[in-house]
Amino acid sequence: MPPDAGRAAEQVARHSYGKLIAFLAARSRDVPAAEDALSEALASALRVWPERGIPANPEAWLLVAARRNLMQAARRRTVEAIAQTTISIALEEAEERMNEAGNSVFPDERLKLLFACTHPAIDNSVHTALMLQTILGIEARTIARAFVVSAEAMSQRLVRAKVKIRDAGIPFTVPPRPALPGRLAAVLSAIYAAYGLGWDGLDGEEARHSLAGEAIWLGRTLLAVLPDEPEAIGLLSLMLHCEARRSARRDGNGRYVPLDEQDPAGWNAMMIAEADSLLSKAGALDRFGPYQCQAAIQSVHAARRLSGTTNWQALTTLYAALLRMKPTLGARVAQAAVIGRASSPAEGLDLLDRIDPCAIAAYQPYWAVRAFLLASAGDDAAAADAYMTAMGLSDSPAVRAFLAERLKQARQAKSS
Repeated sequence: MPPDAGRAAEQVARHSYGKLIAFLAARSRDVPAAEDALSEALASALRVWPERGIPANPEAWLLVAARRNLMQAARRRTVEAIAQTTISIALEEAEERMNEAGNSVFPDERLKLLFACTHPAIDNSVHTALMLQTILGIEARTIARAFVVSAEAMSQRLVRAKVKIRDAGIPFTVPPRPALPGRLAAVLSAIYAAYGLGWDGLDGEEARHSLAGEAIWLGRTLLAVLPDEPEAIGLLSLMLHCEARRSARRDGNGRYVPLDEQDPAGWNAMMIAEADSLLSKAGALDRFGPYQCQAAIQSVHAARRLSGTTNWQALTTLYAALLRMKPTLGARVAQAAVIGRASSPAEGLDLLDRIDPCAIAAYQPYWAVRAFLLASAGDDAAAADAYMTAMGLSDSPAVRAFLAERLKQARQAKSS
């Protein structure tokens, strides 16, 4: 197979998967059927494109092929005539519009699918995972690692949720404004989880950058629908602040660089300015929430670009506010790190000691922060043990290399 054909199919699958699934599922009301139809279309592309050449519009080719597969599957299942006709007309119209336009400009309905994935009829424990797979195309085993469950268990949950969407007739629509507050939290959480996976990089450098970009796109799309929702604004601000520092997370040799050691000159100034502008807009709406608080924390870090120093006391205040609103494990560990810098390592370690040992046993950031604070407190032997644990829990070769260097320093200090 010519490599260009394989790469073209892979690129379309990576960048257009969610858009195609959303378009097909919104009309067929059947997410599993849409996924099967698109998978068959991708398989066909790998067979046909090497012989006939890559089409001028690969995305349009895949949509037309998937539409045919969907209709054939519907006939095989002897769907009721009315249902067949409804699906057929909708998808025929979509194909005609694409053929007339000659390009891939068709409705992007991922936001509708996102609200379907986070519908109250779906168990809230699977909202985020369902969105990650159906809209962003992340494999179940990758999602399972992020949620610390077996791949088999995650696959079963996802299958049940997709069947529920179909059988319960869950609508593919953005809810009317009166119903939005109760639905919005799940949507925001799902988008931020997608960004978190992209940031942590479970799928490799190129994939994680694409995934983070997709999450930011979803955040912008949501904000276009809800321009005066402060937490939607806050989430976009938070993601942009983090994304602005992406290139500074590695040095010229690919080594991991922690936030407080990054050169602010490598941060994206325009993205930071947009993030701060969004945060100001959200603040003017006078409904402070956890995403705005996290964005404010990132804004304090970004201010080092201008001041040259980090305002640790401001971060202490913001983390106290965040924990009152949303006392997550990550926030508690981050607060301990900040207190350790703002006050003393001993105070930070005391906060870590108050966390349930069962909760932190496999939580890598806890052990990395603990190791840093122990080293700062002069307990190099304990710091070395914590660094070893943190290394064992990290999926990133770059982070492991960074921790190994810190471990080496702790051991040298212990022996001196």
